[in-house]
Amino acid sequence: MTNNLKSIFILLAVLFMSSCGDSEKDNSEEATTNSSDGGIQLTFTQFEGSDMELGKIEESSFPVSVETTGMIDVPPENKAMVSSFADGYVRETPLLIGDEVKKGQFLLSLENPDYVQMQQEYLDAMEQMKYLKSEYQRQKTLLEEKITSERNFLKAESEYKRNLAKYQALRKKLQMLNLNPETVENGNISSIIRIYAPITGSITEMKINNGMYVSAADELMQIIDRDHMHIELNVFEKDVMKIKKGQDIRFIIPEAQSDTIEGKVHLVGTSINEQKRTVKVHGHFNDEQKKNSFATGMFVEAQIITDIRKANALPAESIVSLDNTSYVLVLDTKTDSNYIFKRREILPGDTFNGFTIIQNSSDFKQDTQFLTKGAFNLITE
Repeated sequence: MTNNLKSIFILLAVLFMSSCGDSEKDNSEEATTNSSDGGIQLTFTQFEGSDMELGKIEESSFPVSVETTGMIDVPPENKAMVSSFADGYVRETPLLIGDEVKKGQFLLSLENPDYVQMQQEYLDAMEQMKYLKSEYQRQKTLLEEKITSERNFLKAESEYKRNLAKYQALRKKLQMLNLNPETVENGNISSIIRIYAPITGSITEMKINNGMYVSAADELMQIIDRDHMHIELNVFEKDVMKIKKGQDIRFIIPEAQSDTIEGKVHLVGTSINEQKRTVKVHGHFNDEQKKNSFATGMFVEAQIITDIRKANALPAESIVSLDNTSYVLVLDTKTDSNYIFKRREILPGDTFNGFTIIQNSSDFKQDTQFLTKGAFNLITE
């Protein structure tokens, strides 16, 4: 019985050791190993299973650009600050910030007894004009017939023309206040004036509320038409000679989104801001639909592409930065079953379209192969 137990224990021990050996063997086949000379060794299975790729340094195109800042804006004719030609109390204001309005649409109404007095003065001037015009014409006829003196004629003429000027001035004032003179002449006098939208757009500022007293100098609301929204950039004097109409613009709105938006230079200013030593550069969006999601006044950071240069580069994902130093993995040896890579330090330059300039590319041979995909995990392990 004792011999049988010993045999069973020995058999179990052999099976356990055999199982551990197989497991260690399997794990060693799946693990990445470091060779004795500091290289990183990968089997073909590991390489293909991780979708890794090899590549060489290639010549790529990189833009030469001018860095600048600016804002989203609209032309002056697409921006209107609404005000009144006369003082008054706000009677009605049905709109809110963000509301879309059409040119000529009602915005607000003001009320003031002074409007009534102005209309009364207009009616008085109109009635006076009828009499004075008749007297002027009578004196003119009498003068031609040598029945009256020239002095009487000149007096009638002066009074008539002075009253005519007053009548026409009051009529113009009524029209500026959107009061119809013909309506007033029919006896319809109102203490309320109405203000209408000078342009089509959306309300971006509202500075009034019902019952508020406003004067002719006050800004009541702002309307902006975003149909001609553009990029207004400030380029320093030293760079302005490089800027030409039609050049590409790539910009971001850091406070809103990080996606790059593209445009083109439309106009280059011809005068310099004496304080900032900058010139205005006007740009248009390539995709007009994108501007609908922006607001005027948004800050932008932009690059104006002034030239294209060729440079030796690698895919950006093949470069890994550790402690302010950048590395790549270079294929050192390829055996029948393994790849062996070595880590090499590089000096990266600009990145564009997924490629990064290798400033010390002369340190590598022309046929040197790099791990262009999958290097991050191997270098950081």
